[in-house]
Amino acid sequence: MIVLLLASAGFLTNELERIGLAIQTGNSRELAKYFDNTVEITIFEKEETYSKAQAEMVLKDFFTRNKPASFKIIHNGTSGQGSQYGIGTLVTDKGVFRTYIYLKQKGATPFIEELRFESD
Repeated sequence: MIVLLLASAGFLTNELERIGLAIQTGNSRELAKYFDNTVEITIFEKEETYSKAQAEMVLKDFFTRNKPASFKIIHNGTSGQGSQYGIGTLVTDKGVFRTYIYLKQKGATPFIEELRFESD
């Protein structure tokens, strides 16, 4: 059981690292690979639920307006309901954003259900 727990923690870290790299490089197409069919995106105070394709376009616009310089996951974990999360700091040319990533496991694959960018 401990081996499974450690393996799943490693899987979470690898997925969050890949997601983090997509955020750091402003690659909305790569980030969209991790989206569920619909994803809730909050940018500043505006919260909307988008289809996978719409969410990709919203993030492309966000990254165009806020060119990423660096991104770092500062905390991650899991919840009792099988959800995973990562909290990070995105530094852009327009400011610093606290970033929240919420993933839900579907089968063996975690999908982003919610992504938030808030002024830090």
